[in-house]
Amino acid sequence: MACRISELVLNCRDPEALARFWCEVLDFVELDREGDDIEIGPREGFGGAQPTIILSRDDAPDKGQLRLHIDVNATDRDQDAELERLLAAGARHADVGQTGEEPWYVLADPEGNEFCLLKARLAPL
Repeated sequence: MACRISELVLNCRDPEALARFWCEVLDFVELDREGDDIEIGPREGFGGAQPTIILSRDDAPDKGQLRLHIDVNATDRDQDAELERLLAAGARHADVGQTGEEPWYVLADPEGNEFCLLKARLAPL
């Protein structure tokens, strides 16, 4: 037997703003709210092929760079078109020392959490 990742929890200052951003990026919807925390995920809800994301309010100062980041792949367009969509949604380029020759883009969400847009297009679920 093995485990599956069912949820990712992201501590953040503004769960509302990050919920809007990640719902736009991943075509997720709001699934639940508990206090200031917002759970977003695929329309079919918790327990499916994709993990949900819980955006949990945390007003404590940043503790440095996250040791985990998210990689995303476009499903219905090429990488450059998806980059433009993500930038329009509020992502920004992030410099982590890349050379510019990598086949991915390093981006940051509105709170500065880094994620990568990979080159390969994946089939939608």
